Parts: sequence; C-alpha cells; structure tokens
Amino acid sequence: MPDLRDITARILRDILSAFGLLTRLPLPDHQTSGAGSAWAWPLVGAGLGGLAALMAGLGMWLGLTPGVVAVLVLALGAAMTGGLHEDGLSDTADGLFGGWTPARRLEIMKDSRVGSYGVLALVLVTLARWSALEAVLAHASLWGSLGSLIAVGALARVPMAVIMAALPNARGSGLSHATGRPSPRVALVAAGLGLAIALVFAGFTALPMLAALALTTALLARSARARIGGQTGDILGASQQLAEAACLAVLAACAD
Repeated sequence: MPDLRDITARILRDILSAFGLLTRLPLPDHQTSGAGSAWAWPLVGAGLGGLAALMAGLGMWLGLTPGVVAVLVLALGAAMTGGLHEDGLSDTADGLFGGWTPARRLEIMKDSRVGSYGVLALVLVTLARWSALEAVLAHASLWGSLGSLIAVGALARVPMAVIMAALPNARGSGLSHATGRPSPRVALVAAGLGLAIALVFAGFTALPMLAALALTTALLARSARARIGGQTGDILGASQQLAEAACLAVLAACAD
C-alpha cells in the first residue's frame, strides 16, 4: 500500500499541475499530471474565486459601485487565466456556427482570428456575467456575495472535467489532446468536490446552480458531439464560461 507521504505528494503534484494548466499564476517547478489532475480543477476555481472575492471586498470597502466592482472582478479573472476560457468561448462560437463540415469547423476553431460569432458570444456572455454579478454584489449580503464567488469559481470548472471524460478528442492535437482524457472516476471526484465547495460557501443555492450548469453543459456537449465529433480545448473553455454565467444568473435571481 502507498504510504501517506506518497499520497500527499501526488495530491500536491496534481494541485500544482491543475493551477499550472488553468492559470498564469507564478508557480514553483513541478511535474505535470495531465488529465489526472482534473479532479483538482474545482480547487483552482475556488482559489481564483477567493482572489476575486478579495478584489470585490476591497472595491466595496473603497465605496465603488457594484457595476465597477463587477468589471474589476471579471478583469482579474481574465488576467489570472490569460483569457484562456474567453478565447475558448469565441473559438467555439466561430467554429460550431461558422462551418458546414466537421473538418471546416475544426479549422475555424484553430484560426487565431475572431469572427462575428466569436465576438457576439464574448460580448453577450460577458455582459450576462457582468449583469448577474452586479446584481449579486448589489443585493446580497457582503459575506454572502463574496462566498458566492468562491462557489461559482469551483462549480464552473466541473463541466470541463465532465465533458473531457465523456467525449473523445475531436482533433487529435492541441492542448486538450496533449493533456489526455480523465477517467469517469476523476470527473466524478471533480463534480463532488465542486459541489461540496459550493455548498460550503453558497449553501443550498448550490443545488439550482448545479442544475443550471448541468443544462448548459449538456447542450454544449450535445452540440459539440454533433458538429465536430467530440471535444477540444476550446469547447472546454466555452463550458466554463457558460457555466459561470448560468451560476451567476441563479445567484442573481436568488439575491433579488
């Protein structure tokens, strides 16, 4: 049986690998775990959510309006991930809706240029996230709204692990292919961990949040399977953005 030190070392390696994959934060040298670290992706989201909560708390303490604080929170999130998920969202919209064949859609998704579908997706989803976040900051209690950011961060990373485990890689190259494919067990651990964190920081509001992100994830996964035959890194990034928008929308409705 592996001893406690080996288990602890593997957990720490997976967590560092997860942060290294999903963020641009400066980290010590570490071995990558590939898709095996997918169980820890909600921990990354919770960590980023915690930093966003600190930003929100500081902005509100300085007397900034909820709308301005929401902009700062979204900007910080994009900076910490290098716009990784936003880029995936725009490429996914361009690819899934801008081509007539799976091969052409994948080609469009690989193109670094952003088309009209990508621009529209970025604008609309970012506007939805900002509007919902502004409502949460304006109407929820201070500690409730800050805790909600941690809950949303954790839950919004669950769809990436689930889609990655459920669908084959559609391209055979790229970041998603290089990372590998997590097992259903790893994806299940990620889902359980994300829900547990959300329950701690958002209470039972985590349950409708989970239902909302499950719906967006299912719709995206079905579209990706039908249009390109599987998932790519762009699809995973889009799933995070859509899940975050869905969770924030539920929180905004509950705050009102």
